[in-house]
Amino acid sequence: MSTSKLIAEKLLQIKAIKLQPTNPFTWASGWKSPIYCDNRKTLSYPAVRDILKKEFAALLQQKYGKVDLIAGVATGAIAIGVLVADYLNIPFVYIRSSSKAHGLENKIEGYFEAGQRVVVIEDLVSTGGSSLKAVEALRNAKCEVLGMLAIFTYGLEVAKNNFEQANCELTTLSNYHQLLEQATETGYITDDALATLHEWRKDPANWNPSH
Repeated sequence: MSTSKLIAEKLLQIKAIKLQPTNPFTWASGWKSPIYCDNRKTLSYPAVRDILKKEFAALLQQKYGKVDLIAGVATGAIAIGVLVADYLNIPFVYIRSSSKAHGLENKIEGYFEAGQRVVVIEDLVSTGGSSLKAVEALRNAKCEVLGMLAIFTYGLEVAKNNFEQANCELTTLSNYHQLLEQATETGYITDDALATLHEWRKDPANWNPSH
């Protein structure tokens, strides 16, 4: 079984991904969506988080070799980032969505040095906006960002464009296409629901569930 298929299967099993084509979710952006992904649920299942940790570690070593630092994006990717860093015995930092308003006013929490080779860990990529702010913070701190690894991506065109413009390579353990394939194969969704999910994916910003 491929990694992307395995991860999609596990995310569906633990209900980290919910598919509700007839009762859509509202994202923080205001977009209506038939799918919602909460990868923080993986932390509650030792077997699943162990798979994620090992798959991330193998992917990181295969793609980037020697890495000086792993950075997790707050808050969703802090825990899994720590697990990967601990497994590989690599220093870890995390990046806040905004700088602290008190104390040292840090945006990057933890010890790092300019020039270090960093891989960013993220739990989920939707549009890529918040993920790439973490990359920008590291670059502003004079770190060399090798790329980003994430558990799951919706594979939206806007995210692809944002990562290309930021000149940041994104690699994910699983993706929307694989998820739909797995959900269909296991009878998790009907053919009608599958059609809705494909339709949403074409233009998520303007998708109207009543049509």
